[in-house]
Amino acid sequence: MADVVLKNVQKSFGRARVIHGVDLDIRDGEFVVFVGPSGCGKSTLLRLIAGLEDITGGDLFIGGERVTELPPAKRGIAMVFQSYALYPHMSVYDNMAFGLELAKSSKQEIDQRVREAARMLQIENLLDRKPRQLSGGQRQRVAIGRAIVRDPKVFLFDEPLSNLDAALRVQTRIEIAKLHTDTRATMIYVTHDQVEAMTLADRIVVLNAGRIEQVGSPLELYHRPANLFVAGFIGSPQMNFIECQVAGVGPDEVLVHLPNGSSVAVPVAPDGVQPGETLTLGVRPDHVQVSSRGPLTGRVELVEELGENHLLYVETGQGSRITVREPGDARHEAGSTVTLDLAPEFCHLFKTSGEALPARNRAAGSALSSPSRMTSSIA
Repeated sequence: MADVVLKNVQKSFGRARVIHGVDLDIRDGEFVVFVGPSGCGKSTLLRLIAGLEDITGGDLFIGGERVTELPPAKRGIAMVFQSYALYPHMSVYDNMAFGLELAKSSKQEIDQRVREAARMLQIENLLDRKPRQLSGGQRQRVAIGRAIVRDPKVFLFDEPLSNLDAALRVQTRIEIAKLHTDTRATMIYVTHDQVEAMTLADRIVVLNAGRIEQVGSPLELYHRPANLFVAGFIGSPQMNFIECQVAGVGPDEVLVHLPNGSSVAVPVAPDGVQPGETLTLGVRPDHVQVSSRGPLTGRVELVEELGENHLLYVETGQGSRITVREPGDARHEAGSTVTLDLAPEFCHLFKTSGEALPARNRAAGSALSSPSRMTSSIA
């Protein structure tokens, strides 16, 4: 296996630059996921690594070797596409063996590799079937198996689950995670699905308009987003954002006034902010709760029942809407008035430039504070 290093990698189509000087180190055996909105450049970046697109500027190294100008076949990579791209007239066995046959591998080696990959993916009983006789999930496993038998340095996945239904996506996602555990191969995975990113990745790379916004573990990005873009993109439902003004600055916290006149003391480093400055307060639906007291009051517009929990969409005035995740046994009705309490230690503050103020002692994965602890920090 191998590490993958991108140094100031750029890509232009004519005069349009789509990848703007990306620097990224992917460690040997790491599972890295590229996420971002449509058109952000995540698939283009994957294709540059694969050699399916020429790099306009910068350098690419795989396993310590510069491969910037090498053709795909000599880079030691295997790619799994969104479409299964199986040969319809070939059996599953022949589809998986085809690349090894082109490489002039011995029949014994081909048979050993194909059957071992089939065992790992639990498709041994499908080796004699044609692709038309398989379900979507089975076809994708065959496509993954075709990549496995090549024993590549790096696996590349380009939205491999997007054509599957919800149940098959979960099943195949588990199989890909198990494959990484079993092989400890270097894997780079492109998806628009946050659940895939959060559950599969060792690290997530958030891309926006051809630039990297932040790189970190799933919990780092969830609990410590570097800027407004990452905060709004990572997490479902999306983080709540409230415009506020700085009322006071201390050594370890910033006191802000919300639009309704209430105040919240957020434990963040002031980082040069001044009283009167406009900031954006961010808080996730998991860190807001209905309480007998709190800084916000609003009308429940909609209740989405999700079984073990439900989502409240609360109109708090002046067109501002707050999403709240409540336990499934809580009872709220559309049209009712509720008071919302925030967990200050889980609130974020962002400058007008979008940059986040550094959080103080925010432990990733900590539980939501009790109402009594939260209200004690609210001025």
